[in-house]
Amino acid sequence: MHLVRLRDLKDFEVADGSPDVRGWAVRGADGKRFGDVYELIVEPDALKVRYLDVELDSALNINDRERHVLIPIGAAAIDHDDDNVFVPALDINSVMNYPPYQDIHISRDLEESMLRALRLPVPVANDNTPFYEGPPYDESHFYRARRTAEQASMRRLPDGSAPPLG
Repeated sequence: MHLVRLRDLKDFEVADGSPDVRGWAVRGADGKRFGDVYELIVEPDALKVRYLDVELDSALNINDRERHVLIPIGAAAIDHDDDNVFVPALDINSVMNYPPYQDIHISRDLEESMLRALRLPVPVANDNTPFYEGPPYDESHFYRARRTAEQASMRRLPDGSAPPLG
């Protein structure tokens, strides 16, 4: 599996200068909070965050199996001043029809259905461009309010310096 939860990687962490958005409120185009960032889904080989795992608010009355959604990193942006993540393509109503995420196995069909739901371009299968190189996965859009484009979103820890668990 090339995508994993950051918490499952013992030798990686959010890079210095990049905010750790886990726990931050997620708001839609209407400004209303519909969930919180639960986890970061990363591609370790590329040292990049690819998705935000968002736990939807319990007030939305969604069953427990469908309480998580994945948002491509380029489809969201962080707030300049407060600890909020904005997803302009969704709102408190449209998120109810967004494809749920239930397990770390992320199929290409799920990825494509998420992109279509957000009205974002779906990479063509026979195109020579790698899947994660398009605008939906552009970290610079997400982080532009809080860091420079050159900064990494995650980093590998030096050998033996993994932080204690817990």
